[in-house]
Amino acid sequence: MADAFSGSSEIAIQRVLDVEVRKNTPEEKLDELYQIKRTCEFIREHAFGKVALQFPDELLVDSVAVAEQIERTSQTKTYILGDTSYGSCCVDEVAAEHIGADCIVHFGAACLSPTRRLPVAYVFEERRLDVETCAASFRDLHPDTQTRVVLLYDVSYHHAVEDLLARLALEYPNLVASELVVEGERCLVHGREQNGAPRLSEDSQVVCQFGRRFSVEPGTSLTDYRMFFVGQEGATLRNFMMAWNRCSFCSFDPVSLMGRAESVNVNRALMKRYYAIERAKDAGVVGILVGTLGVAEYLAVIQQLKEAIRRAGKRSYVFAVGKPNVPKLANFPEIDVFVLVACPENSLLDSGEFFKPVVTPFEMEVACNRKRAWSEEYVTDFRHLLPGGRSHVPLVADDEGEDDETDVSLITGALRSQNLSSGPAEPSYGSSVVLRNQTLTVANTNTAASFLAGRSWQGLEQKLGETAVVKAVEGRRGIAIAYEEEGMS
Repeated sequence: MADAFSGSSEIAIQRVLDVEVRKNTPEEKLDELYQIKRTCEFIREHAFGKVALQFPDELLVDSVAVAEQIERTSQTKTYILGDTSYGSCCVDEVAAEHIGADCIVHFGAACLSPTRRLPVAYVFEERRLDVETCAASFRDLHPDTQTRVVLLYDVSYHHAVEDLLARLALEYPNLVASELVVEGERCLVHGREQNGAPRLSEDSQVVCQFGRRFSVEPGTSLTDYRMFFVGQEGATLRNFMMAWNRCSFCSFDPVSLMGRAESVNVNRALMKRYYAIERAKDAGVVGILVGTLGVAEYLAVIQQLKEAIRRAGKRSYVFAVGKPNVPKLANFPEIDVFVLVACPENSLLDSGEFFKPVVTPFEMEVACNRKRAWSEEYVTDFRHLLPGGRSHVPLVADDEGEDDETDVSLITGALRSQNLSSGPAEPSYGSSVVLRNQTLTVANTNTAASFLAGRSWQGLEQKLGETAVVKAVEGRRGIAIAYEEEGMS
């Protein structure tokens, strides 16, 4: 954590990075790996003139060759999007709009979060899966052939799911395979064009979440099923386990060819998240981190968070810092807690190394909305928190919160009020406010404005007409950590 504030210049020079260099894919295999013909059909069908090609870092080595083949085949202009604004799993619509693209072709792993601005074609990397070994691992982990199991998988192994089902379906009659779906206009996934939300029959019991869709038997619920995930350990599996935390999980790693029952203590992970909620309840100043500019309805959830924070008597400030890291957030010590608005896979940020905790929109609502209680349900998709969503809970109305309710902080042991601000929003420049009632007097002085006023250096100020004009003089030489005239200490 100390490196976030200061560090020796020698560390940056001597740092050794472990970089895995990926070789270029042979030209004859490019079409198979990146589905160039199918992508060009999508482009020609809709007569797109400018196409943005978004690659993750590990596939950039093939980006130029893929772009050249697409231009020759489809007679269109392509642009390569390399360094994405946020997570590479999300569609970077902002970067595509900078060059005036008509559509985006997203290569590699994807979170399948819905978009609204531009048409999107998803092309998943087809990684190798040893189907026989995976099926044998499935049998070892599920000896009872009548067990209800849902087959989940990383998008990179979508091409091998049918082959895997062919080996297991006869033995396991209650095996259900999920399929990939994308919500959005004119989206293409492996040759299937999706116009809006998928159409489902009224009597079917269907689960559609995180870009996956599967049905469960009538009279059963999701908790009656076990989950089998094909893919490596990472954000996708963690997101599934947190959202469906009452289901038992098993996984198969196609790289190590090992299957296992997931031993991660989900309850312990949820308690860590509850600790972050308690920190959010104690916070006086909240920083809202914009972690996506492409996921649909991100502006609506930011506005809802600002209102919930205001009604809880806290101040909020919105930050757009790109990909959040420790040094970036350490520049704002006046913030007590950050809330990250991002796609489901990127919202669960491990804040152990951060100077201040980073919570999800759901956790912030638990801290600020008295009507939302902490329960077994854990929401990672912020769209479900909005009006009309499956997990929406209305905020406490202003006329319902006239009487302050107090509780005890589980961290500091101090009394705190759950309703400090029921009036109109305070101006952004603000000052300390003292609210009184018959039982408790609270002095709210932990604001960003008062913190800034206490700093010895508050940034550059113009002071027009107040500074005398003087001749230019020679300044200091060297770097800020060791100027030449200061000598060695």
